[in-house]
Amino acid sequence: MGVTLTFNTLKDCHNESKSAVKISKVNTRSPLYSLLLSRRHSQTLAKKEEKQRNSIPALYKESRKYKLQDINAMSCSLALANSPALSPPMSLFRDNSPIISPSPEALNLSLTHLKPSSSPSSPCSPFRLHLQKPPSGSLLSSSVSTSASSSDSGSTAGLGPRSASAILKRKRPTRLDIPMATTALHFGVPATPCAVMREVEREGCGYSVYCKRGRREVMEDRFSASVKLQGDCKQAFFGVFDGHGGAKAAEFAALKLEKNILDEVVGRKDETMVEEAVKAGYLKTDAEFLKEDVTGGACCVTALIQNGSLVVSNAGDCRAVLSRDGAAEALTSDHRPSREDERNRIETLGGYVDLCRGVWRIQSCLAVSRGIGDHHLKQWVIAEPETKIITIKPEYEFLILASDGLWDKISNQEAVDIARPSCVGINKQNPLSACKKLVNLSVSRGSSDDISVMLVQLGQF
Repeated sequence: MGVTLTFNTLKDCHNESKSAVKISKVNTRSPLYSLLLSRRHSQTLAKKEEKQRNSIPALYKESRKYKLQDINAMSCSLALANSPALSPPMSLFRDNSPIISPSPEALNLSLTHLKPSSSPSSPCSPFRLHLQKPPSGSLLSSSVSTSASSSDSGSTAGLGPRSASAILKRKRPTRLDIPMATTALHFGVPATPCAVMREVEREGCGYSVYCKRGRREVMEDRFSASVKLQGDCKQAFFGVFDGHGGAKAAEFAALKLEKNILDEVVGRKDETMVEEAVKAGYLKTDAEFLKEDVTGGACCVTALIQNGSLVVSNAGDCRAVLSRDGAAEALTSDHRPSREDERNRIETLGGYVDLCRGVWRIQSCLAVSRGIGDHHLKQWVIAEPETKIITIKPEYEFLILASDGLWDKISNQEAVDIARPSCVGINKQNPLSACKKLVNLSVSRGSSDDISVMLVQLGQF
């Protein structure tokens, strides 16, 4: 069988659109038949290639052709080739490596700066971002396993020597059991009610006390009151303690200072040595607290009544004020760096005092110059008290012991004037009400500190 091809002209033989072909016989060995078939095949391929080139975005036309391979184990590389800050040579981007390529370690985060990867499966780019594979059981991991199972065996050929089943079989770490820490240090005894309550009030034989917590979460003020010492109703001990940097030092002083002072007083026998006994009690309490190796400190004011004498001592800015026929008389002086003698003592010992936001402070830290504790400033913050001893007289009506939360807002005389109507000249005295009035007045004037006020009726001693 043969094919007979007739053309109008020889030019028409090369132009398929103008050709006139008449087939009368089939002859597959004819050279003109083979030429026509090969030309049609070439034109068909050329049209397909042109259509594919038109479908590629302009971005890839300018740089290079990218090939996309099957996603294996959700490994992806992000190539930042056109960064305005980093302009690597175009030779880095003339590689035919894929932008999405399988990696043996699925999805860990790495950053490579201007170092083309040596692996043939990853692109040459100034930065590469690998995302880490999610833990097993998540939605993403399930989708990864689905895509991995659907890929052919050729897509897993780049996994390296390890098998695909052994990739990233990471388990959730074991749960950490962190023990709950205690928030208070009790020194072997339960905390005073001040530690857990916002307000504390107490009345006893010859005294009343009222404490109110400020804006802190835990009250740092403490107090102690003991009457009928050694079975004598004319002997008593009272104290108010204002903690700073926590309540541990105030708690410790409230528990130990009374015992240490009384031990020193009884051991010395000589009444003229009372002041030295009180000083020794303060210093012993401070030394014992420092051995506890805890932070914080406390200001103290104490009153010891024995043998008709009133022994008042303080270390810090807690204050004792006496009402003498309605006239206020301060029995203590606040220990603050603003005092000239205190500043000179601190500077002589190598410290310094400066003004921080309107408050004089030691080493730009503490606003008091004496107290119990304060281990980090012990070179300048001493526990030695100042003591004043007076004989109780009939005109001595009552004694106010209070923390600086009261005295920062209320003057000595104003405090006596407010408390006196509830303590003197009426049949039914109510000193606890006077304590509450003083505390509430200080709060109304803007005090945010803990406030403790104790009234001692001197007429009963």
